Amino acid sequence: MKKLMFALCACGALCATAGAPIDPSTLDGKIMAGYQGWFRTPGDGFDMGFTHYAIQGKFEPGFSAVEMWADVSELDDDEKFATPFKHADGSVAHVFSSCSPKTVMRHFKWMEECGLDGVFLQRFVGTTKNAKHRVALQQVMANVRAGAEKHSRAWAMMYDLSGGSDTDIPGSVVADWKRLVDEDKIRADRMYLRHKGKPVVSVWGIGFNDRRRYTLAQCLELITFLKDDPVYGGNTVMIGVPTYWRTLNRDTMEDPLLHEIAKKADIVSPWAVGRFNNLRDVQNYTQEVAPKDLAWCREHGRDFLPVVYPGFSWFNLMKGRNTEAKLDAIPRLKGEFLKAQLNGHIGYGATMIYQAMFDEIDEGTAIFKVTNTPPVGDSPFLGYEGLPTDFYMKMVGDAARRLREKLKIK
Repeated sequence: MKKLMFALCACGALCATAGAPIDPSTLDGKIMAGYQGWFRTPGDGFDMGFTHYAIQGKFEPGFSAVEMWADVSELDDDEKFATPFKHADGSVAHVFSSCSPKTVMRHFKWMEECGLDGVFLQRFVGTTKNAKHRVALQQVMANVRAGAEKHSRAWAMMYDLSGGSDTDIPGSVVADWKRLVDEDKIRADRMYLRHKGKPVVSVWGIGFNDRRRYTLAQCLELITFLKDDPVYGGNTVMIGVPTYWRTLNRDTMEDPLLHEIAKKADIVSPWAVGRFNNLRDVQNYTQEVAPKDLAWCREHGRDFLPVVYPGFSWFNLMKGRNTEAKLDAIPRLKGEFLKAQLNGHIGYGATMIYQAMFDEIDEGTAIFKVTNTPPVGDSPFLGYEGLPTDFYMKMVGDAARRLREKLKIK
C-alpha cells in the first residue's frame, strides 16, 4: 500500500490526501482539472515553434499569448527552452513544452503531492485532422497516460468542439475516437476514469450561441454514437454546455433540443469561466443557479458537474489580436475567489467538480506552479500575489478531501 504523505493544505489544515492513490472507478467525490497540454517550443522535437506562447508569429517582449509564466525552477535543463524574454537580473527566461515526457510526469507528481484527483485531457477537434498536430497530440496523450499510471491519478478524454465545422461533427470526432479505442486502447488504462461502470468521455462546446459552425442535431448524433455504438459506444458521456443551459438564455441557444441532448448524455457540465467576477456573484451563482441545475439533472437521472476557476485574464492574448482587455480582469483575491466557489458548490450538495484549469496560462486560470517573479519588459505577467506556487493545487486537493468526507467516500 502506498504510504500517505501529509501536507499543509491551502486552508491551513494538515491533511492526508497527498500521496493517496485515486480510485478511477467513479467521478463521485472528485475534482478533476482540465489539462490543455497544448504548449510547444522550438527544440522540443515537433517543429511547431512557440505554439500557444506566440501571438502573430512572435514570442518576444510585447508579443505573448500567455498571462502567466510557468515556474520552471524544478525542471531539468533538458526540459527548459530559452526565450527572448529576460528576468529582472538579465537572465534568460525559459518555458516548458507539453511534449516533454519528463515535464508532464512532473505535473502528475505535483498532482499526487497536492492531492489532486486527475485531469480531463483536452483534444481540440480541428487538430485531430492535421497529421503534424496529431503526432504532437499523441505524444502529449502518451505523457498523460504515463503520468496518470505512475502517480495513480485519474484521466479521461475531453473533445473540445471549438473551431469545428459541420463536417467535423460528428465525422472527425468519430474517426479520432475509433483510432483511440482501436489503436491506442485508452479505455483499457488502469487509471482511465470510469463512472457507473463505463469509461468517461467528454464533449465540450454544445449549445453556445456564438455562431458555431455545427448544429445541435449533429451534436446529438455524436453523443448517440458515443453512447450507443455497439463497438465504440458504451461510454459515460459528459457534455460541456453554456452556463445558462437550463433556462436557454444569455450565453445559450434558445433551442429545446439542447435539453434533449442533456437527457441523452450522462453528465452535464456548465461552463462558468468569466460568467461572474466577484464574491457576491459567486454567492448568487452557487445559491440560486447551480442548485437548480443540480435539481434538473437529478429529476432527469443525470449527474451535474459544476465548473470553478481561480481568476481570469487575457490582456496579452487580446492585445495580440488588437482587442483591448484588462489585465487581471477577474482577480484571484489571494485564493478567496476560488475558495468561495468550491465552498459554495460543496455546500449545496454537488457531488463532483471540474476545475478550470491545471495549465491554462493563456487565460490566467492555471492552478499549477506559476512564478511570482516573471520576466520583465513590454509584456506584463501575473503571478500568485506572493502566495506559494503550489497554493492553488493544495487548495483544490483539500477541497476534494472535504467533498469526499461530506459524501462519506473513503
